[in-house]
Amino acid sequence: MHAFDILGDPVRRRILELLAPGERSAGDLAAVVQAEFGITQPAVSQHLKVLRDNGFATVRAEGTRRLYAVDAEPLRQVDEWLDPYRRFWTQRLDALATELARGKRERQSAADPTTKGTDQS
Repeated sequence: MHAFDILGDPVRRRILELLAPGERSAGDLAAVVQAEFGITQPAVSQHLKVLRDNGFATVRAEGTRRLYAVDAEPLRQVDEWLDPYRRFWTQRLDALATELARGKRERQSAADPTTKGTDQS
């Protein structure tokens, strides 16, 4: 499976989000995903298997529990693949940041009575 096939599924993306801060048990993951997506525990297990089999997650046994964690290598590969395309959105994000800063300055200026009537050039 291609990385984008793996990441294209919202359940698998959510599992990776849940794993991003650190290890979590299969039971904990299943409980959250079942509640959010209304799928069965076996369906969650299948998603975990896909993540594991394709290198996006690792699993280790701790007694009777299975603890899952993110394996960052496939995500690094996705990041590298995306690198040439960043130029398409980086400039727009920079422009957005400029506009947000301008709006913040204007709001602060409007709220500060000492700046009314003065030239802000």
